Amino acid sequence: MLQDSSASRILIVDDEHEITEILSDLLSGARECETAGSAEAALERMRQGNFQLVISDITMPGMTGLEMVPHVKHISPDTVVIMISGLQTVESAIEAMRLGAFDYLQKPFEVDELLVVVARALAHGQLRSQQRYLLSERDEEYSHYGIVGRSRGIQEMIRTAELVAETRSTVLILGETGTGKELLARAIHDRSAQRDMPLIKVNCAAIPDTLLESELFGHVRGAFTGAAASKKGKFALADGGTIFLDEIGTMSPSLQAKLLRVLQEREFEPLGAEKSYKVDVRVVAATNRNLRQMVTEGRFLEDLFYRLNVIPIEIPPLRERKEDIPVLVEHFVKKHARRAGKRIDRLEPDVVAALAAHDWPGNVRELENTIERGVVLSTDGALTLRLLPALTGSAASAAGLPGLTLHHNVGWVERETVMRALEQAGGVKKDAAELMGISQRALSYYLSKHKID
Repeated sequence: MLQDSSASRILIVDDEHEITEILSDLLSGARECETAGSAEAALERMRQGNFQLVISDITMPGMTGLEMVPHVKHISPDTVVIMISGLQTVESAIEAMRLGAFDYLQKPFEVDELLVVVARALAHGQLRSQQRYLLSERDEEYSHYGIVGRSRGIQEMIRTAELVAETRSTVLILGETGTGKELLARAIHDRSAQRDMPLIKVNCAAIPDTLLESELFGHVRGAFTGAAASKKGKFALADGGTIFLDEIGTMSPSLQAKLLRVLQEREFEPLGAEKSYKVDVRVVAATNRNLRQMVTEGRFLEDLFYRLNVIPIEIPPLRERKEDIPVLVEHFVKKHARRAGKRIDRLEPDVVAALAAHDWPGNVRELENTIERGVVLSTDGALTLRLLPALTGSAASAAGLPGLTLHHNVGWVERETVMRALEQAGGVKKDAAELMGISQRALSYYLSKHKID
């Protein structure tokens, strides 16, 4: 049996049923083998789903295997084709290769020969797909580094970021969770004169306060229990480049004071060190909190706020730029179809309407996760509402909850889905969120939105 490293789908085409069954058994180590008795049936099967490899006889009634090859390449350029024939002619092999076939086997052939050729073909196809994906990522990188949107707010944000990137000024990115603050920080760095120097990212909320100082400024050996060796901090690693401080609003007052010194004096002291170190680094900070209000409440240093707020850039939440949803959906479908090695060519008419009607408390991140889930679960090249649990409650249904339909009332669907998930979870919010496939924060948003106690 073939041990396929990429777990690919293989389509075997031959008008002789016995041949397709034998080949299917031999290659059954692959994730899935399907068969077709004619070229026409094979092409129809390809239009319904993605195949990494097609193995086809040349001589068949109706459309021949050779005639089928260009159609295969038109439907799926990355699909690899192997031709099989009992005709002992060099001309047919040359013609098959000219049309785009990867290899050619003559009957009768040894089983080991077949397995070797198939393994090489799958590896070749995987490399082709990876190359195509990397090229598309590169093209995307040169087009605002993946920031997608046509709305006025997004276009103004991009223009501001491009102007800021040319300077060394400190930037404060403001926006709700999931709006793409890290993506904007990378775009600013990659368009700056320091693009060849490091971009060091620190999520201040993900690191315990007792460890964050060492993470940022480093420590010397023996500075604290367990400090068996000296360690460079993120500021030292970012010297000459950019440091991105995400969730800056979670930083403790004592660390805020030390960060203020770095911004003012361009120097820092590692934990336990007796001398300061100069650093030349650009600071890009981000938060989803209201820092002005935190200053008023005494929870954030006023001087640090003004040092960070040199050039503020606010990313609008997705609910305020719903005209961007169709282009974001198209972008994410293409992105995750490439990653999953799938072909998605149909979006049901009610899908885009439902996506546009949704409030997206998790913003672009939630939208992307929803689209990725739909792409991965799609088996027929279509994206349908049943594959998007954030909209229809399909995830809840899969977990044993009654299924729901849209009925052109997304609000009703949302409320019923939440109510049924809570009932199924015995009122435990954490379990209800898991049943629905959303975060606890998103669940809290729906509870508040629909006034569910």
